[in-house]
Amino acid sequence: MGFIVTVALTPVLPIIAHLIGGFVAGLIARGGMGRGALAGFISGIFGGIVLTILAILFAGAIGTLFGGPIGAFLGGLIGLFVGLLVIIVSVLGAILSAIGGLIGGAIVK
Repeated sequence: MGFIVTVALTPVLPIIAHLIGGFVAGLIARGGMGRGALAGFISGIFGGIVLTILAILFAGAIGTLFGGPIGAFLGGLIGLFVGLLVIIVSVLGAILSAIGGLIGGAIVK
């Protein structure tokens, strides 16, 4: 749910959207600050994981069209590399989401 809130609010509030999404995840997680922070972090990194999976599948499919099985393998490796870069870049948003989750978890407890 925190991920959906982040995606919905990012066009309007680019940085604050991560805090609000983490806050929502922390409220839903219940159980204190630690659990709220973990829920916020997971919701923040979820987008990077989804984009990584899509990059691997898309690059592998394109590789198959142009190079058969070897092209699919190389395309999948390129997709994995791009996806890992996306995850690394999305860590900042995950940290902001973790802070929001910490606050949300503290309120609910």
